[in-house]
This record gives sequence, structure tokens and C-alpha cells, in this order.
Amino acid sequence: MTSSKNVLSNDVEIKGSIKFSHDLIIDGKIEGEVHSDGSLTVGENALIKGEIKTRSVIIFGKVEGNITVVERCELKSNAILVGDIEAGTLSIEEGATFMGASKVGRKPEPAKPAPLGGNRPASA
Repeated sequence: MTSSKNVLSNDVEIKGSIKFSHDLIIDGKIEGEVHSDGSLTVGENALIKGEIKTRSVIIFGKVEGNITVVERCELKSNAILVGDIEAGTLSIEEGATFMGASKVGRKPEPAKPAPLGGNRPASA
């Protein structure tokens, strides 16, 4: 199986959702959601207005929206991000602009429901 990178060049503008499986480089303008099990690279000419949910993301351009990645989020020196980040790991280079909140680290295990009949209030 070969690894291929798909590219949306800087003259491409899309309004709507994008879904892809492997790796994608976006250097154009996207207005909408970006979802993938793969890796996303936001090029230096790119502008994404919308939510990003991928395995990992590297940002050289501008993103206006929240980012949720399973693995790694990298903000390069010219990156501008206005939105929140939830990622396994986060790397922010000197010169990058980040306005938002971040939640970094592995997601905790979901809480297990209490056993039935276990915590009943005492009757008077």
C-alpha cells in the first residue's frame, strides 16, 4: 500500500464539509468542517473557517475554528489559530498566534456507571 498526499492548491475554495482517509494538504480556502482519520497539513496560504477533527494536524496558515485531534497538533511560526484545541500533544513554535483554550493529553477512560441500587438515600 502506498502513502499518497492529496493537495488542494491555493486557487481552490470550498464551502461545505470535507472528509478524507489518508493525508491532505490544504493551501486554499475552506468554509466548513474537515473530518479525517488521516493527517492534515494547513498550508501557509490556507484559510479554514470551521471545525477540524483529524488524527493529526500541522498548521502553517490560518484556522478560525476548533481543532480536535487524536495525536499531535503543531502550530508553525506563521500559523494563526482562533479557536480551541483538544489534542494528545501540542507544539507551538515561536511566532505562532493562538487565541483560545487548549486541552492536551490523552483522554481519560469514561466513567463507569454506578451499580444499580448501590447509592440509595436512607429513609427516615
